[in-house]
Amino acid sequence: MNKGQTRVVACLLIAAVSGLPTRAIAIPTEEMGEQVETFSFSSSASFPDESMAQVTSVSQLRDVQPTDWAFGALQSLVERYGCIAGYSNGTYRGDRPITRYEFAAGLNACLDRVNEFIATATGDLVTRADLTTLQKLQEEFAAELATLRGRVDNLEARAAEIEANQFSGTTKLSGLTIVGIQGRTQNRADVNPRDGKKDTDDDGTNINLIYYQQLYLTSQFSPSSYLFTGLAAADGTTEPRFSNDVILGYEYPTESKLIVTDLNFHWLVTDKLAIMGGVEGVNMASAFRGPNRVESAATGPLSFFAQRNPILDIGFGRGGVAVDWQFAKRSSLQAIYASNVPGNPGKRNGLFDGNTTTGVQLLLTPFDAFDLSLYYVNNYSSDGCLLTFTGDECLTAVNPNTNKSEPLQTNAVGTSVNWQISPQVTLGGWFGYMNSYIPSKSGNVETTNYMIYLNFPDLFAKGNLGGIYFGQPPKITSSDLPVGNNVPDSINTGLGRPGGQPGTTTQLEAFYRFQLTDNISVTPGIIHIWEPGHTPDSDPITMGILRTSFSF
Repeated sequence: MNKGQTRVVACLLIAAVSGLPTRAIAIPTEEMGEQVETFSFSSSASFPDESMAQVTSVSQLRDVQPTDWAFGALQSLVERYGCIAGYSNGTYRGDRPITRYEFAAGLNACLDRVNEFIATATGDLVTRADLTTLQKLQEEFAAELATLRGRVDNLEARAAEIEANQFSGTTKLSGLTIVGIQGRTQNRADVNPRDGKKDTDDDGTNINLIYYQQLYLTSQFSPSSYLFTGLAAADGTTEPRFSNDVILGYEYPTESKLIVTDLNFHWLVTDKLAIMGGVEGVNMASAFRGPNRVESAATGPLSFFAQRNPILDIGFGRGGVAVDWQFAKRSSLQAIYASNVPGNPGKRNGLFDGNTTTGVQLLLTPFDAFDLSLYYVNNYSSDGCLLTFTGDECLTAVNPNTNKSEPLQTNAVGTSVNWQISPQVTLGGWFGYMNSYIPSKSGNVETTNYMIYLNFPDLFAKGNLGGIYFGQPPKITSSDLPVGNNVPDSINTGLGRPGGQPGTTTQLEAFYRFQLTDNISVTPGIIHIWEPGHTPDSDPITMGILRTSFSF
């Protein structure tokens, strides 16, 4: 056996004994001149999700063949030392490279194993030739071994320092940053009064910047419970605007002040029942499972309206409790009770007065590619505003004498569907209906909304996403509330006549998300809105948006 062959056997011995990650190491040999000899060996260190087990025969390794140049060496090591480890899937992965530092670590581990043999009176298993080879390798890699020991010492010191100063050993930090540039075309609107005349210019057409920064803290108390905390700071807006039709999904201005957006506790009671409760961030958007699998203000549609059925935004819940029950393999039930102002004990505030919302959703998945959800929502609003931030959200008019609007009780039903026609095409949509009335008074107000969309996952490249969305935001189709409370009439002439909105707002949105890395995406898009504010004589609006999102 020449020097090169001896080193091959020694390297294989080190790899098998130490269980190092598979890397490449090139060691020049005198016999080969300028050429190099490469060795490879495998372990689970590079693949923490895969386990390894000792093998008793090289034949157990399905990727090692008798024709392989190292087969004899591997076989010898199994028979003489019993130190070859394979992956759980029956492979050895002997063609992967290692660094010199990893090789040095393997050499050190091999020496420890030899000492173990000697200490247990099994030193006769180690031949003098192997000991001589290991001694030479130890001398050759003395510098690397010393460096490695120093690095380990430094890492241990740093780990001890971090452990001593960390605020929680069970809390994980994650975050999200969204930066968007948006602008819209010049337009004129028919407002104040709505009399068929385009009398007002849109003053919010300058291109501007909107940013949103979110930090999440997930504190694990047990395998089945954790506390979720969200902090946000944001600035920028689409204001001034005539209607909320132009609001974007990540538009949540806080004047750059840090606010608490989530503070809730999650508990998996059983494998099929989960409970969430808290004082912030308890709402249908966070508690209900959404059929649209790309729903996200950071990586999905751009507008707020296109995120989900506005019925699921009613009440803008903050504090409350929610449950999620997987009562069958392909069926689940979610329910929630939440308040928008849980911390204020004043009139029309608190947990059981003011803006309170009760909702329930049945989610069905008849087969893997199809989701169907049915939901019912009951809401009490102290001022007649449902806080959906899309379309007609305030359904009782402000009394000019008192500068207040009447409270409203609302019952809403809706459905959402999502059908993955193929891995590259998904068809979906939703429909919603709301019926509201002023408690103890006659009359009611009805609203509807709908959306149809197409999503194109992995369009043109893996990880990218294209989308086309078309729909109508909530619209008052009829209202016969008492005189002075009908919103369409108050916007028109104020003569006290019943009826619905004279026009119908429709929105077309198209976007394409470039997934640059696992954490960074860039999404250009365009939104076109006909008859904004459900006003037939207002100019259409076209918006251009460029959104960049970074998550960690």
